[in-house]
Amino acid sequence: MLKDIRSPEALRSLPAEQLPLLAGELRQSIMSTVAANGGHLASNCGIVEVTIALHRVFNTPAEKIFFDVGHQAYAHKLLTGRQDGFARLRKTDGVSGFPSPAESIYDPAPAGHGGSALSLALGAAAASPDAPDRVIAVVGDGCAGCGVTFEALNNASNCPGKERLILILNDNQMSISKNSGALSRYLGKVISGDFYNRVRKKLKHHLKPMPHLFKLVRSILYAAKRVVMIPRGNFFEALGFRYLGPVDGHDINELIRVLEQSRKLPGPLVLHVVTQKGFGCSFAENDPTGYHGIAGCDERTGKMPVSSGGFSRAMGEALLKAGEKDPRIAVISAGMLDGTGLRRFAEKFPERSFDVGIAEEHAVTFACGLAAGGMRPVCAIYDTFLQRALDAVYHDGVLAGVPLIIAADRAGIVEDGPTHHGIYNCGFLRSLPDITIMAPPRPEDMEHFLEFALELSSVVVIRYPRGGVESRELPELPPLKKGRAVEVISCDADDKAVIWSIGAELFTALAVADELAKRGIKATVIDARFLKPFDKEKALEFRSFRQYTIENHSLSGGLYSALLESLAGYSHQPVRGFGFPDDAIVAHGEIAKLREKYSLTADSVAAQISADFGKSI
Repeated sequence: MLKDIRSPEALRSLPAEQLPLLAGELRQSIMSTVAANGGHLASNCGIVEVTIALHRVFNTPAEKIFFDVGHQAYAHKLLTGRQDGFARLRKTDGVSGFPSPAESIYDPAPAGHGGSALSLALGAAAASPDAPDRVIAVVGDGCAGCGVTFEALNNASNCPGKERLILILNDNQMSISKNSGALSRYLGKVISGDFYNRVRKKLKHHLKPMPHLFKLVRSILYAAKRVVMIPRGNFFEALGFRYLGPVDGHDINELIRVLEQSRKLPGPLVLHVVTQKGFGCSFAENDPTGYHGIAGCDERTGKMPVSSGGFSRAMGEALLKAGEKDPRIAVISAGMLDGTGLRRFAEKFPERSFDVGIAEEHAVTFACGLAAGGMRPVCAIYDTFLQRALDAVYHDGVLAGVPLIIAADRAGIVEDGPTHHGIYNCGFLRSLPDITIMAPPRPEDMEHFLEFALELSSVVVIRYPRGGVESRELPELPPLKKGRAVEVISCDADDKAVIWSIGAELFTALAVADELAKRGIKATVIDARFLKPFDKEKALEFRSFRQYTIENHSLSGGLYSALLESLAGYSHQPVRGFGFPDDAIVAHGEIAKLREKYSLTADSVAAQISADFGKSI
């Protein structure tokens, strides 16, 4: 059936009894593709029926659907003409893992960071307040507790066009890890749904032969739920929203019925749907956190490739050791205890582990408060999401002069594309006074970098990429000294290339040096270690040689910028940087292909340096 659904129009023409079969095909397509390519499995399995119902009832794309955290939009892509590209999900010639306006008119906005959907939908509704069409925001995977969502909820009742707004609250009790916080507990009370939905399902089963009687009983049950089962002073109604629900998010017919009802009512309106993350995929149902985002798996058993855990696990283990020695050490996560490797610390020291949900600015400011109170907090956040908290780093960390460590995980490019690349923060961070930015080259170096960071009394950012590195043996290097780079390979040649690297790019630089040696070009390889403070003294020491930088970051604001700034005002030989462009958006795709595209492979870098020295490949 799915192969014939090339647009929502085709979906709307299907007989209602075939919709559950379509849901099964969608789920199977998602499971097969994610098993082969990697991607987000559990969240997408959980929202299939909701997506079908939305496109069945609403006139998309005229009626816009904004997805929060777009990693729940795979079924949406399959129903909106992207089946051919979906087989190459997250590949350079396939569809993105997230909504993208450049990809389809059915995607009204990018969606990779949590909390944006309701604000976008409210803005779209206010742009044409008298239009008859509805605007829908699908908020799920913990984003109802995100600060931006709260701001939009607060604004909605006073905003023109609010009558057009429908908020679909996809309540699966999860973000990436299990949801925490007061709103999650409140929704749990609302869906004591355990009771309400259980009674409703039993009545539906027993009264199935008597549909008219079931409708009557259902209306009575719904009225009773409103009076007895939902906590008084409904949170959403207090904010000016009409509240409907909770509704079983896996019952397509019920979803369609309630959505059609919602379409006739003036907004702003909340439809509370209860779903199960991983629904229909047994291993994802049993472990929704483990199967949130995966690199791939056996489609039949769910078995995933064994992973060393790389830098994230190394940070978690280093923190565990440090926490055993120092009772002041605490960890803070923005809904990603597992993704950032903090689970073991949280299990051993629950009183010193804080998962604040998808609220990065709060996470950093909360950590600063812990530091002001005498704790030694480590705030672990994906680098792309740290962008959302840059003001807090400056205002609440740097200005306050507190000892805060930020573990910037997933620094560098990733398969998921522009909403998730961690390649833009250094320009802001480097501009701040009294901040230290450092990057370990290997996972096994993490413990030493963390120990060094804990000795400092100001804000420290430790940046590291996803996964590990195919490292090679390194010579014994001197201990860390603030703002000092180290020469990993030294040579005394009168004409040589001086290659700077930061973090795991040290191994790219060493591979480049090997290639240059084959062409008779000598090279000194430097591990910068610190991006701030940068080793200006060493930069000036080599100013009579051609200097090069290699970094997994935009060429603006990172290592290349730091080297040029150090040489400014002095005579020096040409400087050339290898990194990602600052004048174009880096797309999604396989890491190796993206590095190849942007000439960041060892072979490409070596060829360009060779040309500078007048030697061909």
